[in-house]
Amino acid sequence: MKDLISLLNSIIHKLFSYDKWNIGYVSQSPENLILTKQLNGKINWLSEDKADYAADPFTANINGRVHLYYEELNFWKGRGEIMMTDDMHFKNKKKVNGIMKNEIHLSYPYMFTDSDQLYCIPETATAKQVALYQIDMNNPYKFEKIRVLLEGQSFVDSSIIRYNNKYWLFTSVSGEHGVLYLFYADKLDSPFKAHKQNPIRVASNVSRSAGRLFIVGQKLYMPSQNPKRCYGGSVMINEITTITETDFQYQTAFELLPQEPYNEGLHTINFEDGILVVDGKRKVFSAMGPLKKVIRKLKNLNKPN
Repeated sequence: MKDLISLLNSIIHKLFSYDKWNIGYVSQSPENLILTKQLNGKINWLSEDKADYAADPFTANINGRVHLYYEELNFWKGRGEIMMTDDMHFKNKKKVNGIMKNEIHLSYPYMFTDSDQLYCIPETATAKQVALYQIDMNNPYKFEKIRVLLEGQSFVDSSIIRYNNKYWLFTSVSGEHGVLYLFYADKLDSPFKAHKQNPIRVASNVSRSAGRLFIVGQKLYMPSQNPKRCYGGSVMINEITTITETDFQYQTAFELLPQEPYNEGLHTINFEDGILVVDGKRKVFSAMGPLKKVIRKLKNLNKPN
C-alpha cells in the first residue's frame, strides 16, 4: 500500500508540477565570493512576476542607477523575451526593443561596458548568430545592432571579457555537451578568430556559461552551469589558469548551490556595485501543469536546449 501511495504521489508530482524561476540578490563582491566560496547569507528574492520564467539576470549601472535585464518566458508563448527594469522589482518592466523579430527565442542578455559604452550580446541561437548590440544610455530599453560576431551555428550563452589585452569570447553550441568554444580579437570591432584548440573538451559542468566573467587579483574566473542533477541545478566557479591564442587551461574552484525556497536550481550569477544577482528555480503545482508541459515540449522542438 505504501508503495502504491508513493507511486501515485510521484505521478501527480510529475504531471502537475512545473518549474518557476525568479531573481534575487545578496550584498557581495567578487573578492568576497572567491574568499568565502559561498553566497554571503540569505538571498533577497523579488516578489514573483506572473511570468513562468524570470531568469538569466544581468545588471548595468546607467547614469548612477542599477538596471536589471533578464529573460522572461511564458509557456503559452514558448519564446523567451528580454525585459528590463530600473529597480529590483517587476512592476515597471519594459520589453527591450531592437534585437530581433518576435519569433526568435531570446535569453541570456550578456551585458558589458567598453570605452564608456554599454553593450549586450543576447542569446539568439535560433538565428544561428552571436551579435553585438549597443544600448541607448538615455533609453536603456532600446538596443541597436552593431555587428555580427559569429554565425553559422546555434551558439548559446555567449560571454565576453577583455583580459590580457585581448577580447575573449566564450560560447557553446546547442546540443554539444562537454565542449567549449573560444574566440579572440585584439579590438571589439575586429574579426574574432577561433582558438587553436576548438572545440575545447571540458567537464560537462563547465561547458556552458552561467554569467559574466570576472577578475579577482589578476585571475580570470568563469561561472558555468552544472546540469548533473537537473537543468540549471547549480553554478560552478572556474579559474582560467591559462588563456592564450594557442592554449587554454582551467580548474574548477567551487560550487554554488541553490537556496530555499528556490532550491531546485541556480544557473546565473552576476555582480554590480557590491550586489550579486542570481536566479533560482522552485516547483509550482497547478491544474494547468499537464497542459503547460505539453505546450513547452511542442515549443521546444524549434528552440535550442
